Amino acid sequence: MDYAETKEMADRLGLRLDPAQNYVLADDYGFLQHLAQGKNRYAFNVLSGRYRQSEVLAFDYHYEISGKGADHELSSSHCYLTMVMVLMPGYFPELRITPEGLRSKIAGVLGEEDIHFESAEFTRAFCVRCRDKRFAYDVCNARVIDYLLENRDLNIQIQNCVLALASDTQWPAKQVEANLERLCEIRSLLPEYLFAKT
Repeated sequence: MDYAETKEMADRLGLRLDPAQNYVLADDYGFLQHLAQGKNRYAFNVLSGRYRQSEVLAFDYHYEISGKGADHELSSSHCYLTMVMVLMPGYFPELRITPEGLRSKIAGVLGEEDIHFESAEFTRAFCVRCRDKRFAYDVCNARVIDYLLENRDLNIQIQNCVLALASDTQWPAKQVEANLERLCEIRSLLPEYLFAKT
């Protein structure tokens, strides 16, 4: 995220912005798939605060991966992505909702079972994986399914107290704001009894 654009967005939305490298967030949320990669992991440009009645976090993220190049020399690559989160009251099992594609087909071959829903269109469009099928059905209720079918690019993970959306690259501030909005909308569509149970 560009610092000036991110600062303007933070001020407008009433969020705090800390541009410093933050290794604590990398440890605290390392259970999330996108944050559990590589080494020298840290967050930066951290946005935090209350937005649309939810506690939110958004940040750029760095990690390094090592490997041998074509010349068989060991080298490191620096990777960057952006993570957007809504923090939820409760503790939830891991649930992933990803657009159906090659990765989800490979996961199926490796023995990870895709959960099927009454909506054939949703089942064709998204791969849903969770060990707790009841929780998956509660999350993927009719309103959430309709919303996801209107937003087919969403790649969501719920785990512990987090509803998260990650990119494969760094997003500009405008895209971070749009995705914060989308995650807050999904949070508003989740049934309140999920939070009463935890």
